Amino acid sequence: MYITDMDKLISLSNARATFPEIIRKVSTTSDRVVITVNGQPKATLVNSEELEALEETAEVLSIPGAKDSIIKGLNQAKKRKGVLLSDLE
Repeated sequence: MYITDMDKLISLSNARATFPEIIRKVSTTSDRVVITVNGQPKATLVNSEELEALEETAEVLSIPGAKDSIIKGLNQAKKRKGVLLSDLE
């Protein structure tokens, strides 16, 4: 079974039969493959770099006040009220 870019869900039995191909697809793209059992999503296979990025994002957002600071900074940037990097040196 060839996995196209449009494929997001794959049954466990098809995943077993095409596992090397699934690994190649996930490792070379940012696509996620959701493995189903009896039609229900049970596991998601993601690129290891994407997983690392997700974990880093979760870690940053777990810092108290981080989300509010990020939102404040984005709002300031949209209004062009931020501080230029060159002014910080």
